[in-house]
Amino acid sequence: MAADTLFFFDFDKSDLKQDALDDLDAHAKYLAADRSAKVRLEGHADERGTRAYNLALGERRANAVARYLVIQGVNRSQIESVSYGEERPLSLSRDENGWSRNRRVELIYQ
Repeated sequence: MAADTLFFFDFDKSDLKQDALDDLDAHAKYLAADRSAKVRLEGHADERGTRAYNLALGERRANAVARYLVIQGVNRSQIESVSYGEERPLSLSRDENGWSRNRRVELIYQ
């Protein structure tokens, strides 16, 4: 499994959405079976809020994904987490559609 995946979040939230769990379970199964595989979890936020707040929110989002993977049997040493806050948007649209694309964690295989 080498496909990177995006997980989206609600405004000002770091709770995993129910629809993300099947994909996360598949990644966890793969990572638990292949201890040499590693992922980077990149947390992101939309532009609303201060830079510091958005960095912290991106970190909480990445950590929520990391916690879920560890609970599913992934070794924490296989996971790197980083937050980019609002600095790397997928969308430049300044509306709910754009903002919703920017509230995410990207799971990237190393």
